Amino acid sequence: MNASLAAVFEGKPHELELRSFPLPQPAPGETLVRVLGCTLCGSDLHTFTGRRSVATPTILGHEIVGQIEAFGDGPPHRDLAGQELRVGDRVTWSIVAHCGDCFYCRRGLPQKCVAGIKYGHEALRPGRELLGGLAEHCLLVRGTSIVKLPAELPLAVACPANCATATIAAAVAAAGSLTERSVAVIGAGLLGLTACAMARVGGAAEVICVDTHAGRVQRSVAFGATRAISPPELAAVVSEATSGYGVDVVLELSGANAAVEATLPALRLGGTLVLVGAVFPTPPIALVPEQIVRRNLTIRGVHNYAPQHLVSAVQFLADQHARFPFAELVSDWHLLAEARAAFAQALDPQQIRVGVQAR
Repeated sequence: MNASLAAVFEGKPHELELRSFPLPQPAPGETLVRVLGCTLCGSDLHTFTGRRSVATPTILGHEIVGQIEAFGDGPPHRDLAGQELRVGDRVTWSIVAHCGDCFYCRRGLPQKCVAGIKYGHEALRPGRELLGGLAEHCLLVRGTSIVKLPAELPLAVACPANCATATIAAAVAAAGSLTERSVAVIGAGLLGLTACAMARVGGAAEVICVDTHAGRVQRSVAFGATRAISPPELAAVVSEATSGYGVDVVLELSGANAAVEATLPALRLGGTLVLVGAVFPTPPIALVPEQIVRRNLTIRGVHNYAPQHLVSAVQFLADQHARFPFAELVSDWHLLAEARAAFAQALDPQQIRVGVQAR
């Protein structure tokens, strides 16, 4: 095979074009993989519908699992755990390839590398077209953090590891220890369900999941939520669950302004709010600095993650996927030629994830 098929987003909402590109020969330090599956993330949906702007034309999709087909010249390639990688290995990789030596890389933010390559978000360039998951192949450039996947990890579970799961691993790390803590999880999509599961595995005493969609929030109980509620119930339920003190941690995953404003009063004195979901433009919200100061609150923003969070994510899924029904969250798989239909299905709020496979 000397060419690879891809579904290209040209910038027109709700439209994709199937195009064929020459199969690249990986340069030193690069790896070529055949895409085994790609699930559609919320940010893919925002781009596809025109809610979010990216450089175009581009190949969307970053929640990818691939099988190694070829390496560029150089020493043996190893994954983040130090395992030697071989042709045929099934892998996932960080959403951002980083240089390791720029201003942000040296300060612990490799996901903001000034020379970073972000899979599923790059404009097409000659020889660098295949950098997204909606294609038959993906080229992993130098600086990509790769993790070899355990054989027993199902494709449907593994695909979101390098986005939703790793992002929540970063959010939980930002929140600090959850042992015997009370946690409010705002949003019951894949981020929220993953957060519920990680919080319970991390020893949280209470995990209160909140969503406007009744079907979604009820699903959170199977992922460890101790209470599954709608937004109007938040204040009363938090008061009851915490003897009136407020929750220790809020993980805000919906991105809705109203949700952010509602969660600040739900925090206890000294509590922590971790903002994750606001990845698209919204109007500003009212914030009273005096209340942040007097209540000793901590507000953290988390966007993407560092390589160690991807390692944690894969390990979490390997250890826990049998305990929580992650495999059930990908409702359907579509062929690459049916990518538009996959997006149409994924836009239904009842769907958590829809997948695309090249063959």
